[in-house]
Amino acid sequence: MDFSLLKDAMASKSYEKIADICVDLMLQVATQGIAFQDEWPYAIHLLGYIYVNDINSARFLWKSIPSAIKEGHPEVAAAWKIGQKLWTRDYAGVHEAIREFDWSQESRDMVASFSELYTKRMFELLLSAYSTISVQDAALFLGMNQDDATNYVLQQGWSVDLTSRMLTVKKQPVVTEQKLDPGKLQRLTEYVFHLEH
Repeated sequence: MDFSLLKDAMASKSYEKIADICVDLMLQVATQGIAFQDEWPYAIHLLGYIYVNDINSARFLWKSIPSAIKEGHPEVAAAWKIGQKLWTRDYAGVHEAIREFDWSQESRDMVASFSELYTKRMFELLLSAYSTISVQDAALFLGMNQDDATNYVLQQGWSVDLTSRMLTVKKQPVVTEQKLDPGKLQRLTEYVFHLEH
């Protein structure tokens, strides 16, 4: 089986392409009637779905993986554990699932990249959902200890009340830039003039 496209995507850290590449390869193999279960990179395939936040597809892949592979390949189970935590919206559990497994060299960079991306997603969630949040809760969402979480959000312009251990969210200003296109304005003027006469 030719995994060169997959290896190239991994080498170039194009992790957002992994799931699609795996699906294409799986379809090619299936149309040729080749048995591929033992050598298929299930952990990478699951992580590819997780990376692009396609948890439904990850669930369906997990259900299709033979029991012998689930039980015999701990990294496959570890990848799915991340998927389970995402599925149940156990935000802190996602970080725990990432940290508690010793990932293979093949998966390590992808998992680290996902962890960074996930932390940014969680920060954006906090930014949009809260005006104040406890240091403890922010640390859980961001998968950090309380000091690191505090430093992380302070670098983003938030403020902290050390007495109450509460963080005040600094909302990002919404910048809307409107450019006046003279051509569009002229067409609109002509259209309105036409309607009136």
